[in-house]
Amino acid sequence: MKKILVSGASGIVGYGILRSLRKADPTLHLIGSSMYTDSVAPAFCDIFKLAPATSTSGYLNWLCATISRHQIDLIIPGIEIDLHSWSASLALIERHGARVVMNRPELVALCQDKWAFYTSLMAAGMPCIIDSSLDNSYEALVAAYGLPFLLKPRRGFGSKGIVRVDSAATFERHRHDIGLRLMAQPIVGNDDNEFTTSAFCDGNGGYHASITLRRKLSKDGFTDKAEVVDAAQFRETLERLCQHYLPIGPTNFQFRTCADGVKLLEINPRISSSTSIRTAFGYNESAMAVDFYLSGKIPTPPAIRRGHAVRYIEEHIFYDDRVHF
Repeated sequence: MKKILVSGASGIVGYGILRSLRKADPTLHLIGSSMYTDSVAPAFCDIFKLAPATSTSGYLNWLCATISRHQIDLIIPGIEIDLHSWSASLALIERHGARVVMNRPELVALCQDKWAFYTSLMAAGMPCIIDSSLDNSYEALVAAYGLPFLLKPRRGFGSKGIVRVDSAATFERHRHDIGLRLMAQPIVGNDDNEFTTSAFCDGNGGYHASITLRRKLSKDGFTDKAEVVDAAQFRETLERLCQHYLPIGPTNFQFRTCADGVKLLEINPRISSSTSIRTAFGYNESAMAVDFYLSGKIPTPPAIRRGHAVRYIEEHIFYDDRVHF
């Protein structure tokens, strides 16, 4: 029996992974971890483990002890901070017996800073690049990008912290953060032309399965609505990115299309928030990861169903059978 631990199990990525694994193979022994005691996580796993915050000094000792105690075979990060923490401690974690669903550590580190990633794309001459700047001159940025334009956090995920600059007053409130924390970009395309492509990459410049969704974001920055689309227009860009950065395992590419073609918003070198939607359409990257990291099995392209998805709020009830009124 394979034992799989998924971190961040209280969040949309974490419980999406757990649900996908359960759907693929009911015999898997699933362990979910979270720092929250009152989350939905226990509904989707066999064992729930209360975890310390990843940023605390005792976190890695807790993780390694949990791996040893439960004889865990594979761990999958469900939150961004675990991706980076685990990437920096792979040897220590694997000495305790678990494999880690982890992309290339060099790519993980590069994608952590969007400005560093931008300069890398520039150096590689990638046509999909979106012009970016650390200039703190309002006049210069308006001349280059027009109004409105964006100020984006150099570090972050899920479209959190993006500022839409439509006036000098808005810009002045954030000017002091440009460079160290924020970077400027033009608005490319529109919200109706945003796409998320997930590919299972082989680490040698290729990928063996993929799915592309046209998506709309929620106010929290996660996919709210999605539609399966033909990936043909993204194939050349995807191939160039894979050949240059050599990602391995589940990798998420976010694009927008405009008059100048396909533009890359970012690469998330991990399983992303749309994973449960992708599973519903036939692309179960979590199950692929179990086979790949534990058995070396290269995934074959699955049959992808067409359709669209809408996310909505739902409740999971935990009854306390000890009390009756």
